[in-house]
Amino acid sequence: MSTSNQTLQGLPLAGIRVVEFVHMVMGPTCGLVLADLGAEVIKVEPVAEGDNTRRLTGSGAGYWMTYNRNKKSFAVDIKTEDGMAAVRKLIESADVVTENFRPGAMEKLGLGYEQVKAIRPDIIYSSMKGFLPGPYEHRTALDEVVQMMSGLAYMTGPEGRPLRAGASVNDVMGGMFSAISILAALWQRNATGEGQFVQTGLFENSAFLVGQHMMQMATTGKAAAPMPSRLSAWAIYDVFNTADDQQVFMGVVSDSQWQAFCEVFGFAQLGCDPHFARNTQRVHARAQILPQVRERLASLSKAVVMAMCEQAGLPFSPIQRPEDLFDDVHLNESGGLAHLTLDNGETVKVPMLPFEMNGRRFDTRLNVPPLGSHSHELLEQLGYNAGEVDSLRERGVVR
Repeated sequence: MSTSNQTLQGLPLAGIRVVEFVHMVMGPTCGLVLADLGAEVIKVEPVAEGDNTRRLTGSGAGYWMTYNRNKKSFAVDIKTEDGMAAVRKLIESADVVTENFRPGAMEKLGLGYEQVKAIRPDIIYSSMKGFLPGPYEHRTALDEVVQMMSGLAYMTGPEGRPLRAGASVNDVMGGMFSAISILAALWQRNATGEGQFVQTGLFENSAFLVGQHMMQMATTGKAAAPMPSRLSAWAIYDVFNTADDQQVFMGVVSDSQWQAFCEVFGFAQLGCDPHFARNTQRVHARAQILPQVRERLASLSKAVVMAMCEQAGLPFSPIQRPEDLFDDVHLNESGGLAHLTLDNGETVKVPMLPFEMNGRRFDTRLNVPPLGSHSHELLEQLGYNAGEVDSLRERGVVR
Protein backbone atom coordinates (compact mmCIF):
# COMPACT_ATOMS: atom_id res chain seq x y z
CA MET A 1 0.00 0.00 0.00
CA SER A 2 1.17 3.50 -0.75
CA THR A 3 2.59 5.95 1.75
CA SER A 4 0.07 8.53 2.92
CA ASN A 5 0.28 12.05 4.25
CA GLN A 6 0.77 12.29 8.01
CA THR A 7 -2.61 13.99 8.39
CA LEU A 8 -4.27 10.73 7.33
CA GLN A 9 -2.77 8.65 10.11
CA GLY A 10 -5.32 7.10 12.45
CA LEU A 11 -8.10 7.12 9.85
CA PRO A 12 -9.54 3.76 8.71
CA LEU A 13 -8.20 3.96 5.14
CA ALA A 14 -4.89 5.69 5.85
CA GLY A 15 -2.25 4.34 3.46
CA ILE A 16 -4.65 3.66 0.57
CA ARG A 17 -4.02 5.70 -2.57
CA VAL A 18 -6.91 6.12 -5.01
CA VAL A 19 -6.57 7.66 -8.47
CA GLU A 20 -9.92 8.75 -9.87
CA PHE A 21 -10.95 9.60 -13.42
CA VAL A 22 -14.49 10.73 -12.67
CA HIS A 23 -17.06 13.48 -13.11
CA MET A 24 -20.60 14.49 -12.12
CA VAL A 25 -21.93 12.60 -9.02
CA MET A 26 -21.57 8.81 -9.06
CA GLY A 27 -17.79 8.60 -9.42
CA PRO A 28 -17.04 11.56 -7.14
CA THR A 29 -19.33 10.12 -4.44
CA CYS A 30 -17.31 6.90 -4.42
CA GLY A 31 -14.11 8.93 -4.00
CA LEU A 32 -15.69 11.10 -1.32
CA VAL A 33 -16.54 8.08 0.85
CA LEU A 34 -13.01 6.73 0.52
CA ALA A 35 -11.42 10.15 1.04
CA ASP A 36 -13.45 11.01 4.13
CA LEU A 37 -12.37 7.69 5.62
CA GLY A 38 -8.73 8.57 5.12
CA ALA A 39 -7.74 7.33 1.67
CA GLU A 40 -5.52 9.66 -0.37
CA VAL A 41 -7.81 10.33 -3.31
CA ILE A 42 -6.18 11.99 -6.31
CA LYS A 43 -8.49 13.48 -8.90
CA VAL A 44 -6.97 13.46 -12.39
CA GLU A 45 -8.33 16.40 -14.40
CA PRO A 46 -7.80 17.91 -17.86
CA VAL A 47 -5.03 20.48 -17.63
CA ALA A 48 -6.84 23.36 -19.34
CA GLU A 49 -10.15 23.75 -17.50
CA GLY A 50 -10.41 20.72 -15.27
CA ASP A 51 -13.46 18.60 -14.61
CA ASN A 52 -16.53 20.02 -16.39
CA THR A 53 -18.47 19.49 -13.15
CA ARG A 54 -16.62 22.53 -11.76
CA ARG A 55 -18.64 24.75 -14.11
CA LEU A 56 -22.12 23.27 -13.85
CA THR A 57 -24.96 25.66 -13.08
CA GLY A 58 -28.67 25.22 -12.33
CA SER A 59 -29.51 21.94 -10.61
CA GLY A 60 -25.87 20.84 -10.91
CA ALA A 61 -24.37 23.91 -9.23
CA GLY A 62 -23.85 22.09 -5.92
CA TYR A 63 -22.25 18.91 -7.28
CA TRP A 64 -18.64 20.07 -7.25
CA MET A 65 -18.51 21.37 -3.69
CA THR A 66 -20.54 18.49 -2.27
CA TYR A 67 -18.60 15.51 -3.59
CA ASN A 68 -14.95 16.62 -3.89
CA ARG A 69 -13.68 17.51 -0.42
CA ASN A 70 -10.65 15.74 1.04
CA LYS A 71 -9.23 15.13 -2.45
CA LYS A 72 -6.13 16.26 -4.33
CA SER A 73 -6.19 17.67 -7.87
CA PHE A 74 -3.65 16.51 -10.47
CA ALA A 75 -4.14 18.51 -13.67
CA VAL A 76 -2.45 16.83 -16.64
CA ASP A 77 -2.76 16.51 -20.39
CA ILE A 78 -2.93 12.74 -20.81
CA LYS A 79 -3.01 13.09 -24.60
CA THR A 80 0.67 14.00 -24.52
CA GLU A 81 3.40 11.41 -24.16
CA ASP A 82 4.87 13.11 -21.09
CA GLY A 83 1.43 13.54 -19.51
CA MET A 84 0.59 9.88 -19.95
CA ALA A 85 4.00 8.92 -18.57
CA ALA A 86 3.24 10.92 -15.40
CA VAL A 87 -0.18 9.28 -15.08
CA ARG A 88 1.36 5.84 -15.48
CA LYS A 89 3.83 6.62 -12.68
CA LEU A 90 0.90 7.77 -10.52
CA ILE A 91 -0.98 4.53 -11.20
CA GLU A 92 2.13 2.52 -10.28
CA SER A 93 1.86 4.06 -6.81
CA ALA A 94 -1.89 3.49 -6.46
CA ASP A 95 -4.02 0.85 -4.78
CA VAL A 96 -7.26 1.76 -6.55
CA VAL A 97 -8.29 3.35 -9.84
CA THR A 98 -11.88 4.53 -10.35
CA GLU A 99 -13.70 5.82 -13.44
CA ASN A 100 -17.26 6.60 -14.51
CA PHE A 101 -17.01 7.70 -18.15
CA ARG A 102 -19.00 6.27 -21.05
CA PRO A 103 -18.27 2.65 -22.08
CA GLY A 104 -15.01 2.35 -24.02
CA ALA A 105 -13.73 5.86 -23.17
CA MET A 106 -10.98 4.72 -20.80
CA GLU A 107 -9.82 2.00 -23.20
CA LYS A 108 -9.41 4.59 -25.97
CA LEU A 109 -7.24 6.66 -23.64
CA GLY A 110 -5.11 3.61 -22.85
CA LEU A 111 -6.43 3.44 -19.28
CA GLY A 112 -8.90 0.54 -19.36
CA TYR A 113 -8.63 -2.22 -16.79
CA GLU A 114 -6.28 -4.50 -18.73
CA GLN A 115 -4.07 -1.55 -19.63
CA VAL A 116 -3.94 -0.33 -16.02
CA LYS A 117 -3.40 -3.86 -14.75
CA ALA A 118 -0.29 -4.05 -16.94
CA ILE A 119 1.03 -1.00 -15.05
CA ARG A 120 0.03 -2.19 -11.55
CA PRO A 121 -0.84 -5.93 -11.53
CA ASP A 122 -2.61 -5.92 -8.13
CA ILE A 123 -4.71 -2.83 -8.82
CA ILE A 124 -8.35 -2.61 -7.74
CA TYR A 125 -10.13 -1.03 -10.73
CA SER A 126 -13.67 0.27 -10.17
CA SER A 127 -15.80 1.07 -13.21
CA MET A 128 -19.10 2.86 -12.63
CA LYS A 129 -21.51 2.67 -15.57
CA GLY A 130 -25.18 3.04 -16.42
CA PHE A 131 -25.63 -0.72 -16.72
CA LEU A 132 -23.73 -3.83 -15.75
CA PRO A 133 -22.77 -6.16 -18.63
CA GLY A 134 -25.78 -7.26 -20.64
CA PRO A 135 -28.11 -6.11 -23.44
CA TYR A 136 -28.20 -2.50 -22.20
CA GLU A 137 -24.52 -2.06 -21.36
CA HIS A 138 -23.69 0.29 -24.24
CA ARG A 139 -26.59 2.67 -23.55
CA THR A 140 -26.06 6.09 -22.04
CA ALA A 141 -27.76 6.40 -18.67
CA LEU A 142 -28.67 9.19 -16.29
CA ASP A 143 -30.34 9.07 -12.88
CA GLU A 144 -33.65 10.02 -14.54
CA VAL A 145 -33.27 7.31 -17.19
CA VAL A 146 -32.83 4.46 -14.74
CA GLN A 147 -35.53 5.79 -12.41
CA MET A 148 -37.96 5.61 -15.34
CA MET A 149 -36.72 2.15 -16.37
CA SER A 150 -36.86 0.61 -12.91
CA GLY A 151 -40.28 1.90 -11.87
CA LEU A 152 -38.87 4.21 -9.20
CA ALA A 153 -40.24 7.29 -10.99
CA TYR A 154 -43.60 5.51 -11.39
CA MET A 155 -43.70 4.86 -7.65
CA THR A 156 -42.77 8.45 -6.77
CA GLY A 157 -45.24 10.41 -8.89
CA PRO A 158 -49.04 10.31 -9.09
CA GLU A 159 -50.63 7.91 -11.60
CA GLY A 160 -49.75 8.87 -15.15
CA ARG A 161 -47.11 11.37 -14.02
CA PRO A 162 -43.82 9.54 -13.30
CA LEU A 163 -41.55 11.74 -11.23
CA ARG A 164 -37.86 11.32 -10.46
CA ALA A 165 -36.82 11.50 -6.83
CA GLY A 166 -35.84 14.97 -5.66
CA ALA A 167 -32.15 14.08 -5.17
CA SER A 168 -29.56 12.12 -7.17
CA VAL A 169 -30.42 8.93 -5.30
CA ASN A 170 -29.00 6.44 -7.79
CA ASP A 171 -25.84 8.40 -8.50
CA VAL A 172 -25.12 8.77 -4.79
CA MET A 173 -26.03 5.20 -3.87
CA GLY A 174 -24.15 3.91 -6.92
CA GLY A 175 -21.04 5.65 -5.63
CA MET A 176 -21.62 4.16 -2.19
CA PHE A 177 -22.00 0.64 -3.59
CA SER A 178 -18.82 1.20 -5.61
CA ALA A 179 -16.97 2.13 -2.42
CA ILE A 180 -18.34 -1.01 -0.73
CA SER A 181 -17.10 -3.21 -3.58
CA ILE A 182 -13.68 -1.52 -3.49
CA LEU A 183 -13.36 -2.13 0.26
CA ALA A 184 -14.32 -5.78 -0.24
CA ALA A 185 -11.76 -6.12 -3.04
CA LEU A 186 -9.04 -4.52 -0.89
CA TRP A 187 -9.83 -6.93 1.94
CA GLN A 188 -9.69 -9.86 -0.48
CA ARG A 189 -6.38 -8.62 -1.87
CA ASN A 190 -4.94 -8.77 1.65
CA ALA A 191 -5.64 -12.50 1.59
CA THR A 192 -4.79 -13.35 -2.04
CA GLY A 193 -2.36 -10.64 -3.13
CA GLU A 194 -4.45 -10.17 -6.26
CA GLY A 195 -6.32 -7.14 -7.52
CA GLN A 196 -9.56 -7.24 -9.47
CA PHE A 197 -12.07 -5.41 -11.64
CA VAL A 198 -15.27 -4.30 -9.90
CA GLN A 199 -18.22 -2.67 -11.62
CA THR A 200 -21.37 -0.85 -10.51
CA GLY A 201 -24.50 -0.07 -12.56
CA LEU A 202 -26.99 2.77 -12.09
CA PHE A 203 -29.86 0.68 -13.47
CA GLU A 204 -29.09 -2.23 -11.18
CA ASN A 205 -28.89 0.20 -8.26
CA SER A 206 -32.35 1.55 -9.04
CA ALA A 207 -33.70 -1.99 -9.44
CA PHE A 208 -32.34 -2.77 -5.97
CA LEU A 209 -34.23 0.23 -4.59
CA VAL A 210 -37.59 -1.00 -5.93
CA GLY A 211 -37.01 -4.60 -4.87
CA GLN A 212 -39.48 -4.14 -2.00
CA HIS A 213 -42.22 -3.23 -4.48
CA MET A 214 -41.37 -6.23 -6.67
CA MET A 215 -41.69 -8.47 -3.62
CA GLN A 216 -45.00 -6.86 -2.72
CA MET A 217 -46.32 -8.10 -6.07
CA ALA A 218 -44.71 -11.50 -5.59
CA THR A 219 -46.11 -12.06 -2.11
CA THR A 220 -49.58 -10.53 -2.49
CA GLY A 221 -50.33 -10.88 -6.19
CA LYS A 222 -51.15 -7.17 -6.31
CA ALA A 223 -48.96 -4.56 -7.95
CA ALA A 224 -47.64 -1.76 -5.78
CA ALA A 225 -49.46 1.52 -6.36
CA PRO A 226 -47.58 4.82 -6.76
CA MET A 227 -46.88 6.46 -3.43
CA PRO A 228 -49.48 9.27 -3.82
CA SER A 229 -52.28 6.73 -4.34
CA ARG A 230 -51.06 3.80 -2.26
CA LEU A 231 -53.08 2.07 0.43
CA SER A 232 -51.15 3.06 3.52
CA ALA A 233 -50.05 0.38 5.95
CA TRP A 234 -51.22 2.66 8.79
CA ALA A 235 -54.31 4.74 9.41
CA ILE A 236 -52.36 7.86 10.35
CA TYR A 237 -49.25 8.32 8.22
CA ASP A 238 -49.76 11.68 6.56
CA VAL A 239 -48.90 15.36 6.24
CA PHE A 240 -51.21 17.59 8.27
CA ASN A 241 -51.88 21.33 8.08
CA THR A 242 -51.57 23.37 11.26
CA ALA A 243 -53.23 26.57 12.45
CA ASP A 244 -50.25 28.77 11.49
CA ASP A 245 -50.26 27.65 7.83
CA GLN A 246 -47.42 25.19 8.44
CA GLN A 247 -47.30 21.44 7.88
CA VAL A 248 -46.21 18.48 9.97
CA PHE A 249 -45.81 14.83 9.01
CA MET A 250 -46.99 12.40 11.68
CA GLY A 251 -47.26 8.64 11.85
CA VAL A 252 -49.01 6.27 14.23
CA VAL A 253 -47.50 2.90 13.41
CA SER A 254 -48.37 0.57 16.29
CA ASP A 255 -51.26 -0.19 18.61
CA SER A 256 -49.35 1.24 21.59
CA GLN A 257 -48.65 4.44 19.65
CA TRP A 258 -52.37 4.67 18.86
CA GLN A 259 -53.19 4.66 22.54
CA ALA A 260 -50.53 7.28 23.28
CA PHE A 261 -51.76 9.42 20.37
CA CYS A 262 -55.39 9.30 21.56
CA GLU A 263 -54.39 10.19 25.09
CA VAL A 264 -52.15 13.15 24.23
CA PHE A 265 -54.31 14.61 21.45
CA GLY A 266 -57.59 14.20 23.34
CA PHE A 267 -59.26 11.41 21.36
CA ALA A 268 -60.44 9.42 24.37
CA GLN A 269 -63.47 8.00 22.55
CA LEU A 270 -61.40 6.71 19.63
CA GLY A 271 -58.84 5.23 22.00
CA CYS A 272 -61.51 3.30 23.91
CA ASP A 273 -63.41 2.09 20.83
CA PRO A 274 -62.72 -1.65 20.29
CA HIS A 275 -63.39 -1.18 16.55
CA PHE A 276 -60.11 0.77 16.31
CA ALA A 277 -57.99 -1.29 18.70
CA ARG A 278 -55.89 -3.02 15.99
CA ASN A 279 -53.90 -1.45 13.16
CA THR A 280 -55.76 -3.35 10.43
CA GLN A 281 -59.08 -2.10 11.78
CA ARG A 282 -57.85 1.48 11.76
CA VAL A 283 -56.52 1.22 8.21
CA HIS A 284 -59.97 0.21 6.99
CA ALA A 285 -61.47 3.07 8.98
CA ARG A 286 -59.16 5.80 7.62
CA ALA A 287 -62.07 7.67 6.07
CA GLN A 288 -63.66 7.91 9.48
CA ILE A 289 -60.54 8.67 11.52
CA LEU A 290 -58.57 11.09 9.35
CA PRO A 291 -61.11 13.93 9.08
CA GLN A 292 -61.28 14.13 12.88
CA VAL A 293 -57.49 14.15 13.17
CA ARG A 294 -57.09 16.79 10.45
CA GLU A 295 -59.65 19.05 12.13
CA ARG A 296 -57.95 18.76 15.52
CA LEU A 297 -54.44 19.44 14.20
CA ALA A 298 -55.64 22.36 12.09
CA SER A 299 -56.60 24.11 15.32
CA LEU A 300 -53.07 23.82 16.76
CA SER A 301 -49.80 25.52 15.86
CA LYS A 302 -46.91 23.59 14.32
CA ALA A 303 -44.87 23.95 17.52
CA VAL A 304 -47.69 22.59 19.66
CA VAL A 305 -48.33 19.65 17.33
CA MET A 306 -44.66 18.70 17.36
CA ALA A 307 -44.45 19.01 21.15
CA MET A 308 -47.46 16.72 21.52
CA CYS A 309 -45.96 14.21 19.08
CA GLU A 310 -42.76 14.24 21.12
CA GLN A 311 -44.75 13.69 24.30
CA ALA A 312 -46.58 10.74 22.74
CA GLY A 313 -43.40 9.22 21.32
CA LEU A 314 -44.66 9.39 17.73
CA PRO A 315 -42.59 9.64 14.55
CA PHE A 316 -43.02 13.19 13.24
CA SER A 317 -41.32 15.92 11.27
CA PRO A 318 -41.87 19.50 10.17
CA ILE A 319 -41.93 19.83 6.38
CA GLN A 320 -38.58 21.39 5.60
CA ARG A 321 -36.56 22.45 2.59
CA PRO A 322 -32.91 21.44 2.05
CA GLU A 323 -31.67 24.93 2.96
CA ASP A 324 -33.32 24.60 6.38
CA LEU A 325 -30.70 21.99 7.30
CA PHE A 326 -27.98 24.65 7.54
CA ASP A 327 -29.62 25.69 10.81
CA ASP A 328 -30.87 22.28 11.96
CA VAL A 329 -30.25 22.00 15.69
CA HIS A 330 -29.43 18.30 15.66
CA LEU A 331 -27.00 18.45 12.73
CA ASN A 332 -25.19 21.43 14.20
CA GLU A 333 -25.02 20.33 17.84
CA SER A 334 -24.12 16.72 17.00
CA GLY A 335 -21.27 17.84 14.73
CA GLY A 336 -22.86 16.38 11.60
CA LEU A 337 -21.91 19.22 9.26
CA ALA A 338 -18.48 19.56 7.69
CA HIS A 339 -17.08 22.99 6.82
CA LEU A 340 -15.93 24.01 3.35
CA THR A 341 -14.54 27.23 1.96
CA LEU A 342 -15.97 28.55 -1.30
CA ASP A 343 -13.83 30.19 -3.96
CA ASN A 344 -14.92 33.60 -2.66
CA GLY A 345 -13.60 32.78 0.81
CA GLU A 346 -17.01 32.19 2.39
CA THR A 347 -17.24 29.24 4.78
CA VAL A 348 -20.24 26.95 4.30
CA LYS A 349 -21.51 23.71 5.82
CA VAL A 350 -22.28 20.38 4.14
CA PRO A 351 -23.49 17.07 5.63
CA MET A 352 -20.82 14.57 6.64
CA LEU A 353 -20.96 10.86 5.94
CA PRO A 354 -23.99 9.59 7.89
CA PHE A 355 -22.17 7.35 10.36
CA GLU A 356 -19.55 7.43 13.08
CA MET A 357 -16.85 4.94 14.04
CA ASN A 358 -15.83 4.59 17.67
CA GLY A 359 -17.54 7.91 18.32
CA ARG A 360 -15.69 9.66 15.48
CA ARG A 361 -17.21 11.62 12.60
CA PHE A 362 -15.23 12.35 9.45
CA ASP A 363 -14.71 16.05 8.82
CA THR A 364 -12.96 18.08 6.14
CA ARG A 365 -9.17 17.70 6.10
CA LEU A 366 -8.62 19.12 2.62
CA ASN A 367 -10.88 21.75 1.13
CA VAL A 368 -12.33 21.10 -2.34
CA PRO A 369 -9.16 21.50 -4.43
CA PRO A 370 -8.42 24.26 -6.93
CA LEU A 371 -7.45 22.86 -10.32
CA GLY A 372 -3.94 21.40 -10.26
CA SER A 373 -3.33 22.42 -6.65
CA HIS A 374 -1.44 19.21 -5.87
CA SER A 375 0.27 18.57 -9.22
CA HIS A 376 3.70 19.79 -8.09
CA GLU A 377 3.60 17.85 -4.82
CA LEU A 378 2.57 14.63 -6.54
CA LEU A 379 5.15 14.92 -9.33
CA GLU A 380 7.91 15.32 -6.76
CA GLN A 381 6.64 12.22 -4.94
CA LEU A 382 6.82 10.36 -8.25
CA GLY A 383 10.51 11.25 -8.66
CA TYR A 384 10.41 14.34 -10.87
CA ASN A 385 12.94 17.01 -9.94
CA ALA A 386 12.13 20.73 -9.81
CA GLY A 387 13.50 21.38 -13.31
CA GLU A 388 11.42 18.58 -14.82
CA VAL A 389 8.29 19.85 -13.08
CA ASP A 390 8.91 23.38 -14.36
CA SER A 391 9.43 22.06 -17.87
CA LEU A 392 6.16 20.11 -17.78
CA ARG A 393 4.32 23.23 -16.60
CA GLU A 394 5.92 25.51 -19.18
CA ARG A 395 4.87 23.14 -21.96
CA GLY A 396 1.30 22.89 -20.64
CA VAL A 397 1.57 19.19 -19.81
CA VAL A 398 0.61 19.79 -16.19
CA ARG A 399 -0.79 22.71 -14.25
